[in-house]
Amino acid sequence: MWLKHLSVLNFKNYTESTLDFLPEVNAFAGENGAGKTNLLDAIHYLSLCKSYFNPIDSQHIKKGEDWFMIQGEFDTDDRLDNVSCSLKRNQKKQFKRNKKDYPRLADHIGQFPSVMISPNDSVIITEGSEERRKFIDNVISQTDNRYLDKLISYNRILLQRNAILKNIREKGVFDLGLMEVLNVQLVDVGEVIYAHRKRFMASFLPEFQRHYRFLSEGAEEVSLEYESPLHECEFLSLLNQTLEKDRILERTSQGIHKDDLSFTIHDDMPLKKFGSQGQQKSFLIALKLAQYSFLRREKKYKPLLLLDDIFDKLDEKRTRKLMQMVSDDEFGQIFITDTDAVRLQKIFEDIAQPIRIFAIQGGMVNV
Repeated sequence: MWLKHLSVLNFKNYTESTLDFLPEVNAFAGENGAGKTNLLDAIHYLSLCKSYFNPIDSQHIKKGEDWFMIQGEFDTDDRLDNVSCSLKRNQKKQFKRNKKDYPRLADHIGQFPSVMISPNDSVIITEGSEERRKFIDNVISQTDNRYLDKLISYNRILLQRNAILKNIREKGVFDLGLMEVLNVQLVDVGEVIYAHRKRFMASFLPEFQRHYRFLSEGAEEVSLEYESPLHECEFLSLLNQTLEKDRILERTSQGIHKDDLSFTIHDDMPLKKFGSQGQQKSFLIALKLAQYSFLRREKKYKPLLLLDDIFDKLDEKRTRKLMQMVSDDEFGQIFITDTDAVRLQKIFEDIAQPIRIFAIQGGMVNV
């Protein structure tokens, strides 16, 4: 699968731009703030119905305008698909494939999979467990729409349960029968999500280790572990055991919404505290490349790979290792942003890989 054509109208700092791509490597080069990353984000929109960087759709409309539109043409096994995303202020976002509306945006997820690697990914290491769960859920959702439906159901039931817990203090009423019903519903959905995550991690871990060893040339040992309260106890038992605690906290303290990933380096030392910037960057890149490998295996074709400012905090040795890796036959179409067009040209000349470089300046595109 590859993206042949992209057009953006009133999107972020672009008034109107049209780009035709190579099936191999395409790069956006220009100064910081020129709009390089905005083009990657437009591609991400076409893949996952949303921005990678900002969940508020209306904030991507160009200043002074009332709407934006992104259009792309995908080639998948010689079948062409035209995908468009448009938004008018104060209206619902529209997504179309070959001029037909999707009944649900969720039905589009996974049709044109992509993986973004960005400096923003550092939150996966530095922030709370929600960021790491989002990473897991994003990967699985691109391969299984039913998983996404289960996540939506789980969060809805969780909100209902938390509302009951909050009402106990506010209204002095506790409906034990309703709580038991919600517990059963939460368990039914939560155990399915837990089983999905366990299966995913079992196949994901070897890919992660493989990619990290290649990037670091085996210079250090790292580990990645899936943590869940359901490892040690049945979900329904957990909910019953913690009911009094939940009543005090006014929220559900146990469940798959507390799952996490543990990142360690050098004999179980926390990566966040003991990993250098280069090691953390390599760890994150290995995570995303493992995501790519997982999607490729599950989808039976190659996703898009979006590399935003990838050379930041990577030394020259690791940079060349990465470019060597993503340019082999395992990977498909690649999009890269960088401030230095000459550096990009030289890197890909050295590995004999075709590249098309677009010069970006103030929301304008030149080849």
